[in-house]
Amino acid sequence: MRTGRELAVLVPTLNAAAGLGRTLAALAGQVAEVVVADGGSTDATRAIAEAAGARVIATPRGRGSQLAAGAAAVTAPWLLVIHADTLPGRGWREAAEAFIADPANAFRAAHFRFALDDASPQARRLERAVAWRCRALGLPYGDQGLLISRAFYESLGGYRAIPIMEDVDLARRIGRARLAALDPAFVTSAERWRREGWHRRSARNLACLVLWFAGVPPERIARFYAGRR
Repeated sequence: MRTGRELAVLVPTLNAAAGLGRTLAALAGQVAEVVVADGGSTDATRAIAEAAGARVIATPRGRGSQLAAGAAAVTAPWLLVIHADTLPGRGWREAAEAFIADPANAFRAAHFRFALDDASPQARRLERAVAWRCRALGLPYGDQGLLISRAFYESLGGYRAIPIMEDVDLARRIGRARLAALDPAFVTSAERWRREGWHRRSARNLACLVLWFAGVPPERIARFYAGRR
């Protein structure tokens, strides 16, 4: 299948042992390679990744730095970035294959539909809010996956080595007109929302976005984010 020959998956990790195994199992045999960019995990993350056949590279801690280093290590012409606690849903490969096969998408990117593994009304409300953000603002986050050609990625300058908001930073450079929404869901663990509180976590994420658009340096936003966890 064309997708398998042309697509590499990049997963940034930091102490991600809890969900990484399921994510890598869902990707097994689907793509040309899986690269795990690890920022210094002290749990079983590296062992789980290596047992699943992924190539693990050690990178400086910080998602922007990890993604930049991981993308530089990938050789396939297309890249899919996915978080360690996110599962690609049914039909994702076919949707990715169709996107890759269209020459018009060589300098476009795509994201998948945000979904949570939680049956609560709070989860459905958050999913609708994320769908609106993507549709109106063109700002998918990293847990929705990002499908992008290497040529386009490199023309944009790639991920910047910033500690937070690296996904928003790249999405802004891609631009809403060059972002496509693919229907299959990427299902992310809702454990952080359940643990921290639905309103509290969502409010903090929104505050980080507002600070970003206000021009606050990513390092300060990262301290704000960490200080309220």
